[in-house]
Amino acid sequence: MDEPQPLPQRPATRAGTAAAVMLMALLFAGLACNLRFAATSPALLPRAATRARIVNGTVSKELASRMADTPIAAGAARVQRALGWLVLGDLGPRVRQGSPGWLFLRDELNVYAGGERHLAARAATAAAVQRGLASRGIALLVVVVPDKSRIEARRLGGLYRPAALSPRVDAWTARLAAARVPVLDLTAALRGVPGDAFFRTDTHWTQDGAGAAAQAVAARIRAMAVPLGASRPGYRVVAQPPAFRPGDLVRLAGLDTLPRAWQPRPEIVASRAYLHEARTASSADDLFGNADLPDIAVIGTSFSTTSDFVPQLALALGTGVGNFAREGGKFGGAARAWFASEAYRQTPPKLVVWEVDERDLQAPLEADDAVTVPR
Repeated sequence: MDEPQPLPQRPATRAGTAAAVMLMALLFAGLACNLRFAATSPALLPRAATRARIVNGTVSKELASRMADTPIAAGAARVQRALGWLVLGDLGPRVRQGSPGWLFLRDELNVYAGGERHLAARAATAAAVQRGLASRGIALLVVVVPDKSRIEARRLGGLYRPAALSPRVDAWTARLAAARVPVLDLTAALRGVPGDAFFRTDTHWTQDGAGAAAQAVAARIRAMAVPLGASRPGYRVVAQPPAFRPGDLVRLAGLDTLPRAWQPRPEIVASRAYLHEARTASSADDLFGNADLPDIAVIGTSFSTTSDFVPQLALALGTGVGNFAREGGKFGGAARAWFASEAYRQTPPKLVVWEVDERDLQAPLEADDAVTVPR
């Protein structure tokens, strides 16, 4: 059998040489960027690299996550997201488009394994918190914000919201009612908004949606007959001209750095500014701020920090409201932080409004979900 002969070597072409040089330049640029990132980053490698964490893949996941933050990787990811949207209309793994211009969070459409068990555990936590607050003479009202995909179902277009999610809010309110925990479902209030209750390109409610929610919460609080002090909301309302409002779903899709004309259809919103005004002291207590301390504390998620929900609630009640919600806090993040704070220990309110999102009720349990009231 004849020995195999080497393939003939062709002389390098100018185009081939240029491609090789560009590839080498790109590799060296990537190496330089990654070395610089490793030198300036506080900790590139995971610190707790135990055998168990290595075996179960935790270390490799953390390393991959940190390497994704390198300049080359982050830039490439942005380019990939932009091309995916411009060429294929793809919004990434966590954002979905319904009707033209309407974006939805993928998390709202998830059906979780063990969802009923997770919901029951969170309901038991809320009941325990209610008992702990009651022992200190503090009332609790749990307010559930329904999903955007529930309220704006007519905007889903071709998106499918699983039927298994339909009873989720009812299951939550039924469990709390059975445990004698005051609870309010905002579904009816938000569906009654004349315009849009939620923004097109954002997960949150509009100012009108937040206003309807505030009115419903205020009515429920009045029905609870909680004795409130004489503090005043102290807001001046000023109309604002229509302006572009960036949506968090556009940012989550990685498209917020694109030129505005290339992004999903921009949202132009006419809003109202709620300007806080300090009250003039009229008594000795006022001089030290004691008379203006709010008797109501709101804990919850970014719904309580957007669209001026808390100022609208304060105006609806005619009393001051303290906002201790946290963006990204999910079910228990804000509650845990507030119960551990000096604000709770030194100036406890008469009523706590605990706002929770529907989409978090059946999600897998997290460490922050274990909320307890300190003694």
